[in-house]
Amino acid sequence: MKSNKKILDLEALAARVIALKKQGKKVVLCHGVFDLLHVGHIRHFTEARAMGDALVVTLTPDEFVNKGPHRPAFTHHLRAEVIAALDMVDFVAINKWPSAEETLRLLRPSIYAKGPDYKDAAKDVTGGIKKEEAAVKAGGGVIRFTDDLTFSSSALANQHLTLLPPAVKQFIESFRARHSSGDVLNYVNELRSLKVLVVGETILDDYIYCDAMGKSSKEPILAMRQLSYEMFAGGALAIANHLADFCAEVRVITYLGKKNPHEEFVRERLKPAVKPTFIYKSDSPTIIKRRYVENYLLSKMFEVYLMNDELLEGEDEAAFCRALEEQLPKYDVVIVADYGHGLMTPKAIKLVSQKAKFLAVNTQINAANIGFHTISKYPRADYICIHEVELRLEHRSRKGNLKQMVEGIAKKMSASKVMVTLGKIGTLIYDGKSNYSNCPAFAVKVVDRVGAGDALLALTSLCATKKIPGEVIGFLGNLAGAQAVMIIGNRSAIDRVQLLKSVESLLK
Repeated sequence: MKSNKKILDLEALAARVIALKKQGKKVVLCHGVFDLLHVGHIRHFTEARAMGDALVVTLTPDEFVNKGPHRPAFTHHLRAEVIAALDMVDFVAINKWPSAEETLRLLRPSIYAKGPDYKDAAKDVTGGIKKEEAAVKAGGGVIRFTDDLTFSSSALANQHLTLLPPAVKQFIESFRARHSSGDVLNYVNELRSLKVLVVGETILDDYIYCDAMGKSSKEPILAMRQLSYEMFAGGALAIANHLADFCAEVRVITYLGKKNPHEEFVRERLKPAVKPTFIYKSDSPTIIKRRYVENYLLSKMFEVYLMNDELLEGEDEAAFCRALEEQLPKYDVVIVADYGHGLMTPKAIKLVSQKAKFLAVNTQINAANIGFHTISKYPRADYICIHEVELRLEHRSRKGNLKQMVEGIAKKMSASKVMVTLGKIGTLIYDGKSNYSNCPAFAVKVVDRVGAGDALLALTSLCATKKIPGEVIGFLGNLAGAQAVMIIGNRSAIDRVQLLKSVESLLK
């Protein structure tokens, strides 16, 4: 197609811009997602083209589109092809970065054209427009705003296109009638004032990516070739990293093994805002959960635990309890992520139950503790986050009434809120006095489920502390989970700006 000749890589586009400017021409740049091309985009491009002599357009790549887990509707290659077909557009390129800052420094356009909805920088939840303006000026250009009517791709998609599964679309329409995007964004902004203490085991997640070679010639086993290796900071470390983007102060109290502690790796992987307190467990390595992953489909084949999951004792337990005694009174909310690997002794449980101002608890079942690890070891929790299977194990009931079990555990532990995660179905949250809210799962693309529950626990615990309505807690928790399942392991934490943009997009 003729229009495809307009599609260049960024370096080639930079060379074209230089050549055009040497000819004395004004080059105008438009940047954005430009998903679901509509009349608003056409008018924006037309007005931008009239500002100069040539119009170039750069697109946000798929992996950085933050308009909700169901977007973009079209890949960046298809979006580039459609825009290149427009007569007023001279060249198109797909960006390499999450924002336009680096692109502006590379291309150095004469004019950077933005839509009228960006005139008020205070309304930009990303804070990016100010940085982009600085980058334009540094390259000798200016920022200008188009004035025509604005149309929203997100609103058009939400109202007229079935990008979401029917159950999710129905939920969003109902939720939107009761909660505006501004209301939900304000709730998230309220979390910034919180000081949070995370207590739980450090777990390092090893991913060993392999390629299947075939059956061994002499044994009935599958032979694999190791291709690459990656390690992530999981467990309580991941929860602390998730929280760092949302609140004022985060501390994590956790244990490392005295054997193979991996302390340098752990410190490097913690976000700068997270303050660690480490206890060192005798006769133990830092816990590693090693997963062997088929490289093509990212399917996990089996895993190996490297750990000593006996309870802390002696001086190790005493050091842990001293750390709790010192830190518990300083924090607005304490999140206990109990993976059942020996950190939370009866003494430690008694301390957090008695001294936490607001206590959020999750006791996670896994291969090492199933059947032995239940939430009722904690006498009290203000907020409980629990998987349906964990709740049924607590009540020894495979088929019993779920809501009766929820109200039973809430009464037993004096919890004001209980969140039950239901896998691909979504979540159920109990808000006291028999008030329940269901929220469907928002995940459209699932890359890896590891860490999704931790992301949901982190954000919903903050919301429960602030007494945000249960329906909104479920909404935000499922958005965090949807963001997490699109990430391999705990390669990165959930991003506050991405979450806020998802809220805006879904509720338009």
